[in-house]
Amino acid sequence: MRQIAPNLSALIGEKVGAQLISQAGSLTNLAKFPASTVQILGAQKSLFRTLKIKGQKETFGSLKKSTLVGKYLKGRTSRYLANKCSLASRIDCFSVIPTDVYGQKLKRKVDNQVNLYKIKNLGIAPDLIVNEERKAALAAKKALRRKLKKERRQTEEEKKIKNIGCSLGGNLKSKEN
Repeated sequence: MRQIAPNLSALIGEKVGAQLISQAGSLTNLAKFPASTVQILGAQKSLFRTLKIKGQKETFGSLKKSTLVGKYLKGRTSRYLANKCSLASRIDCFSVIPTDVYGQKLKRKVDNQVNLYKIKNLGIAPDLIVNEERKAALAAKKALRRKLKKERRQTEEEKKIKNIGCSLGGNLKSKEN
């Protein structure tokens, strides 16, 4: 497996990678599939059965056997993992010299994203994510909100002044006649 698809096996393991390739038919076919198809490989029967009876859909097939997909947030994690598996299979299929460099990088990205999903699910503000760029972006966003709020207040005040002026002007005209 490491000779045929080193990046895919580095990303999700040899067993799950081999299952994906066998269900797709070949590595070339797997590389041609979009990520949404890779996500449900191995769960076609259950997917179509649930579509037929309008039940809860199975959003992951062979990918659920991967160690990266945990108990919680299976849908998000399997969708993200399917995207990276699709990229890894394309790299393996169309590269001349097979190496697992990209697979290792993709594995780190998936691990970071899964940890981020877990942190967001628990409601904890991640300390690793907060950096200077994020702080600057948040400050700019707050300044923009303040500016929009101020403009909104000014337009509301102008409308009130116009309404008061119209009502006063109408009364003045009627008194003059």
